[in-house]
Amino acid sequence: MNVIATIIEWLCEALTILIIIRAIMSWVPTSPGNQFVMFLHQLTDPVLNPLRRLIPPIGGTIDITPLIAIVLLQVIGTYVGQLA
Repeated sequence: MNVIATIIEWLCEALTILIIIRAIMSWVPTSPGNQFVMFLHQLTDPVLNPLRRLIPPIGGTIDITPLIAIVLLQVIGTYVGQLA
């Protein structure tokens, strides 16, 4: 169980970092065809897209789903870590 819990904790941390990078990159103009941007979206979209369906952007422009995803990932990582 410890190995599985450690892997889940690591994945939660890695996804958190990737979501933070994606959020920061959204403030900087980048080409949508950029390979790194496309790779980042491929890794983070499975986490963010379900939340986007549940929580629309505030005022039509402010997307808070990265923040919510980070909080959920941290809660999951902490909970799994305590179970181990």
